[in-house]
Amino acid sequence: MKNFINISDHSSNDLRAIIEEAKKRKLQRKGLSKSAPDLDKPFDGKSMAMIFEKPSTRTRMSFDIAVKQLGGSSIILNPEGIHYGKGDETLKDTAKVLSEYVDIVMLRTSSHKNLEEFGKYLDIPIINGLSDIGHPCQILSDILTYEESNGLITGKTVSWLGDGNNNMSNSLIEAAGKFNFNLKIGCPKKYSPSKKILVWAKKNKINLTVTPKPAEAIIGSDCVMTDKWVSMNDKVNKKSKKKTLKPFQVNKKLMLKAHSDAIFMHCLPVGRGEEVTDEVIDGKQSVVWRQALNRVHAQKSIINWCMN
Repeated sequence: MKNFINISDHSSNDLRAIIEEAKKRKLQRKGLSKSAPDLDKPFDGKSMAMIFEKPSTRTRMSFDIAVKQLGGSSIILNPEGIHYGKGDETLKDTAKVLSEYVDIVMLRTSSHKNLEEFGKYLDIPIINGLSDIGHPCQILSDILTYEESNGLITGKTVSWLGDGNNNMSNSLIEAAGKFNFNLKIGCPKKYSPSKKILVWAKKNKINLTVTPKPAEAIIGSDCVMTDKWVSMNDKVNKKSKKKTLKPFQVNKKLMLKAHSDAIFMHCLPVGRGEEVTDEVIDGKQSVVWRQALNRVHAQKSIINWCMN
């Protein structure tokens, strides 16, 4: 049984295989309608339970469509509507029950510890749909999107601007090690990556630069990425955080310091006029809408990898 919780858990070969299968399946779907199943229906007769502790648009839609395209079915569960460790039923018991009903579980949670604990008791695979520590499915779909535009990401330079200590930046650092690309993080010292992930990066010899200078972070970049400055359940002074991060806004002036063929990515939802200007997100270098679509294709491949 294989779980997909952190990018760092998996070998470069396995992660590369997931990306390549996603490319292949996407190409094979030409001419099919959006929810039509793939011709081989590898998930036929199987089902996925999706648990959402946090609101979701792209994760909910993309996983549901991914399962349909694989030929299976999905069941969406909200913690308020099930026991999920409440009352007389422990998290362990909920996990054991789901193991009898479905073939795989996807969990979107505010607590990475919940993800690890729930996975420990399941007899079926679990996928991290997002946690406070990581967003691995999003990062794999981002790599898929990059490679569709500019070829293999190996040896290229990716720039991350904004909050350097969130789930996206954590998974991006892990991916830099597994796919061997250069990563430059531009962020205020107050929002630098955690000591834990920096120790992991040093141990794994990641080509990582962390700088408080936005221009330094973006010069010579092949891909520029950012995220909302204030995430859901982010218990901070929002006004103060936004003021601190304002110099790291991705705008046209800053994008000109990247390579001319550099692409812009954002995992959405977007804070227009905050972390990025309309001119950039709606501009020719932006691939955010294809990036959102590719969640479907990357997650199909992740499901298949977990099941086989």
